[in-house]
Amino acid sequence: MDFKEFGKLISIYRKKQKISQETLAKDLNISRATLSAFENSSGVDIGIRKVFQIVDYLGFEITLHEKSSFPSFEEIRDEK
Repeated sequence: MDFKEFGKLISIYRKKQKISQETLAKDLNISRATLSAFENSSGVDIGIRKVFQIVDYLGFEITLHEKSSFPSFEEIRDEK
């Protein structure tokens, strides 16, 4: 997953929880424009601390694991 896909995933989870960009931005003390740019992959430099805050706010966590030498399902699907 790249940064662009990650921003889109954040948008999907935020919408599933019926949280507006304005509410999330206000609660985390970031601008709505910054959040929008992050979700839409507009090249904004949001910073890792803010990313962790957003993920935590939505009830998720980020974990690291070794990258597999085998393609993921998403990579296979996207080859079409």
